Amino acid sequence: MSDDVQGVYSHDQMAPRRRQSHPPPPLELSATHVRSDPIYVRKAQLFRVLGHPVRIRMLEVLLGGERSVGELQAALSLDSSSASQHLAALRAQGVLESRRAGTSVYYRIRDPRVSQLLAVGKQILTSALSDSHTLLAGLTDEPPAGARR
Repeated sequence: MSDDVQGVYSHDQMAPRRRQSHPPPPLELSATHVRSDPIYVRKAQLFRVLGHPVRIRMLEVLLGGERSVGELQAALSLDSSSASQHLAALRAQGVLESRRAGTSVYYRIRDPRVSQLLAVGKQILTSALSDSHTLLAGLTDEPPAGARR
């Protein structure tokens, strides 16, 4: 018999059982490969920089158009250091671009698709919260445990 045939017969069938080998799907990537792939690394960095509430709000303010650092600080109640750190992080990922005019620095969203990204994020969140609200409403309609009907 060949190497892939076991010399064991099942009770229902009088034929040899073959060992099953399951090769991994051809497009499956190892975790190590994914972590080191520059595309996935850059995507993760982009989402990481977008993962701060102040930065999301900053982008929402900038959807209305270019703003100076001072205007952003006032709109978000930020001190100079915090505003600079957040702006630098967004700029480093290519989300924002800046220009200098005299002593002021102005920031704007580099790619108009950022507004679409924020809108889709809002839709996903709204849908998830709506589903949670529906579930919660269903739970409040149930009688308490142990209560008789």
